[in-house]
Amino acid sequence: MNAEKLKHLQESVRIGGKGTARRKKKVIPRNTAADDKKIQLAVKKIGVSVINGIEEVNLFKDNGEVICFNNPKVQACLQSNTFVVTGHAETKQITDMLPSLLSQLRGESLASTLGGLSSFGAGAKDENKKVEIDEDDEVPDLVENFDEPSKTEVV
Repeated sequence: MNAEKLKHLQESVRIGGKGTARRKKKVIPRNTAADDKKIQLAVKKIGVSVINGIEEVNLFKDNGEVICFNNPKVQACLQSNTFVVTGHAETKQITDMLPSLLSQLRGESLASTLGGLSSFGAGAKDENKKVEIDEDDEVPDLVENFDEPSKTEVV
């Protein structure tokens, strides 16, 4: 063996400084099951209950992306307003999902989603547009003095 190659191998597996024992092999931790158990234990402390029958969860982001969970495990704690969604997630553009979203949405949720889409598409064009205030939205002037009745009141 070449002396330089041997020195390089010794340096690459040394744990501490000069004079410490060498490791026999480099161990890479791949234990995600322990992390999952810790997360489930923390979630259980909150007091969540499993919600069955949810086929799909869509989380809408401000930049026009949607995080989609297909057949997720959904847990909720209504007292603390906490929802836990676990499963395989995919990030998609909202324009790609529009046909499937329209069939699921009804009424107010459809109007708010379409309003959000129009503001998302027009956001880059209308950044410098000023908001106009109608005169009807202003606070009216006070006509009467409301302190007068309190001064004449007998205790």
